[in-house]
Amino acid sequence: MLAAMTRRLAEVAQKVGVSEATVSRVLNGKPGVSDATRAAVLTALDVLGYERPTQLRGQRSRLVGLVLPELQNPIFPAFADVVGNGLAQRGFTPVLCTRTAGGVSEADYVELLLQQHVSGVVFAGGLFAQADASHEHYRRLTERGLPAVLVNAAVSDLRFPKVSCDDAVAAEQALGHLLSLGHERVGMVLGPHDHVPSQRKLAAFLTGAARAGVVVPEHAVEHVMFSLEGGQAAATRLLRNEITGIVCASDPLALGAIRAVRRAGLRVPEDVSVVGFDDSAFMNCTDPPLTTVRQPIEAMGRAAVDLLVSQIDGGPASTEELLFEPELVVRGSTAPASRL
Repeated sequence: MLAAMTRRLAEVAQKVGVSEATVSRVLNGKPGVSDATRAAVLTALDVLGYERPTQLRGQRSRLVGLVLPELQNPIFPAFADVVGNGLAQRGFTPVLCTRTAGGVSEADYVELLLQQHVSGVVFAGGLFAQADASHEHYRRLTERGLPAVLVNAAVSDLRFPKVSCDDAVAAEQALGHLLSLGHERVGMVLGPHDHVPSQRKLAAFLTGAARAGVVVPEHAVEHVMFSLEGGQAAATRLLRNEITGIVCASDPLALGAIRAVRRAGLRVPEDVSVVGFDDSAFMNCTDPPLTTVRQPIEAMGRAAVDLLVSQIDGGPASTEELLFEPELVVRGSTAPASRL
């Protein structure tokens, strides 16, 4: 027991860059330690996986959970980078949590973060955006009064601050671009039916098409899981209905659509134009470079950090949704509709 305690003191002292005596004073609640050093020692305990002394367990650490659905889509590592840097500049240490199929769930991560006495949580692309998913773990955060921020559209009954890209504007920009190129047989590849951002995109797409006098039949809209394979399968079905312009709800979906076009013996953009969403890393390096609607990740990430830190500091938690304007980035995957 004594050896384990000595080892713990040494590890924490090395992590923080202070003496073992200073760490001991913090763990025993003794005076003579600055607030900054005390916070650093407690954070090091949390990071190293040591349990806090009983008298210190009620104090929140300087850790902040950052919960993402995956890292395969480049937009999520990009967002993690922005938020992580923003938190570090404010004196917080981000704890990255990513869901795994058949493994650790979002609800499991929430429990782990609560056990670590985190100061707050930022969620991006989580189950809050799916109407049919369980939202009980979010309600637990509300009951505990833990600051949290949701990034991108959520179901209506979750009372958290929200930072969102304007999905309606994104769909209008993508559709408007295809219509300006003469495409009349347009379709969409979206996420699952209960996915709120996809619902918003679809509503704006259908409204814009109707306003332009373009008919979008039911078979021109596909709902799939967010993956390259999902995009390929959906686009394959759209091509059977002679769709010439495809708007996708993510860049990986768009890359899957491009693959489907090529496997059908057609060309992008000469035969079929494809538009993505996110403008994630390397989309200007694909073949052809992808026309996409850019999420303002930098601005959204900074806003999420500001909202979270404001709550941590005792400020009000407005549940009004902050909508950020996307930007159409035109590259080589779109061209005038073929008149053949």
